[in-house]
Amino acid sequence: MRFSSRSAAALLSLFVVLPLAAKPGSFRLWSPDIKGPTLSADQVFSGMGCTGKNISPELRWSGAPTGTKSFAVTVYDPDAPTGSGWWHWTVYNIPAVVTSLPRNAGSGHGLPVGAVQGTTDFGKPGYGGACPPKGDKPHRYFFTIYALNVPSIDVPATASAANVGFNIHAHTIGKAAFVARYGR
Repeated sequence: MRFSSRSAAALLSLFVVLPLAAKPGSFRLWSPDIKGPTLSADQVFSGMGCTGKNISPELRWSGAPTGTKSFAVTVYDPDAPTGSGWWHWTVYNIPAVVTSLPRNAGSGHGLPVGAVQGTTDFGKPGYGGACPPKGDKPHRYFFTIYALNVPSIDVPATASAANVGFNIHAHTIGKAAFVARYGR
């Protein structure tokens, strides 16, 4: 098989770009506030029939890929009976030097300078805790950190979670996640 100089350059660029990604399994996300697989009342929404404290958990991460210029965090429930899931939290433009978000950062306190909280499916920015319908099987809550190849994504704070997600995915060079559950 013969390669043109253009296809050889493209192939070479793959070898130059691939080593920038983290080794599989080295980018990690966890929370000291979430014990076991189930969310506590602290992380449950206060409203819509739920009586939790609506406190975002502390999140920590390590092992970000080389070339990370910022981070984004999302919390998503794919089991919500909406046909499209439910976005509980989006935070983006987190500086690359940051390796954690403190407990209750979703209220706006303790967010890193420059970080933006997008609009959730509750209709406002900030953390919105778990609140599945009564009697549903326990829902899954995906906590995900994305390492991005840009210092910031250019979306307004009023953007929908889908818009934020589209821009996150366009710039992701690595991600780490864990899943917690909650039912009532």
